[in-house]
Amino acid sequence: MSWNLFRPPSDRLVKAHTFVDSVALHVQAGAGGNGCVSFRREKFVPRGGPDGGDGGRGGHIILRGDCNENSLLAVYYTPDRRAEHGEHGKGKRCHGHDGKDIIIAVPCGTEIHDARTGECIGDIVADGEELLVAQGGRGGLGNCHWKSPTHQAPREHTDGEPGRESWLRLELKLMADVGLVGFPNAGKSSLLTAISDAHPKVAAYPFTTLNPIIGTVIFPDYSRVTVADIPGLIEGAHSGVGLGDAFLRHVERAPVLVHVIDMAGVDGRLPRDDYHALRTELTLYREDLVERPTLIVANKMDLPSAAENLREFEGRTGVHPMPVSAAKGWGLDELKDALFRLHAQHEH
Repeated sequence: MSWNLFRPPSDRLVKAHTFVDSVALHVQAGAGGNGCVSFRREKFVPRGGPDGGDGGRGGHIILRGDCNENSLLAVYYTPDRRAEHGEHGKGKRCHGHDGKDIIIAVPCGTEIHDARTGECIGDIVADGEELLVAQGGRGGLGNCHWKSPTHQAPREHTDGEPGRESWLRLELKLMADVGLVGFPNAGKSSLLTAISDAHPKVAAYPFTTLNPIIGTVIFPDYSRVTVADIPGLIEGAHSGVGLGDAFLRHVERAPVLVHVIDMAGVDGRLPRDDYHALRTELTLYREDLVERPTLIVANKMDLPSAAENLREFEGRTGVHPMPVSAAKGWGLDELKDALFRLHAQHEH
């Protein structure tokens, strides 16, 4: 099978940025060692008999969730992993050493798929959670297992079994309590910077954020909520336009969503059109996304046209968003309180 079929779709994107959320991985577990044919021959030891030892087990390949990992970049640069073979058995009933296991650290939220069939074979969501993706071969049996009163000099033995080989596709879906979604230049990165400890790139042009960023909001009672800034979506995102499907998968695990609307319309779009288009894209991608607890945020309320647009938005949609300004800090305490309440309701 051609390895090129399983390479990530854009090498250029990987070289430019350190965030990787989809990789190919080829794994080959170790083969078991062969059983040994041996007979005990020592002076003053009559009828020593067969004493061939068993072969060792081949090394496993295991994926382990690691909360300190936030990207599949390390897997991208080592896409071919092969475990150690088991050692052959030896005389004097010596068992061969087992092959060393390979443990690959992956971010929490990693889904593992069979690259050839597309079947999901596992989902690692917790720190320390493990998934065996390639089992090492069993070691062979030495000739001591065939000894009997009528068969005292057996030469039978078995060879070790081959290790399992797998072609995998790993996809990361970020684990966050809240997902920020919106059109490009809606101010999601500025908002995340203002309410959390994250420091994403902020600039006055669309598509400043090219990969999801997670920040942590800390409340007065020291409880925490993780918030993911999803790169800007555009119409057709559900079908892959503008890498939208790659971005949208990162909101699949978020139990609470925040729609960030540019209420000032700085890019010439009408806020109500952005709202309807955003809801449509979420519905077309996964219907249950629009059924989740959702907070609508009207951002950029410090700009002159925002107040009039807000009145028009409420009149046309019947939705009353929370007015904020990430740039001026307006309404951010109320926003964090609302996030805390929504998250607490979901927890219970």
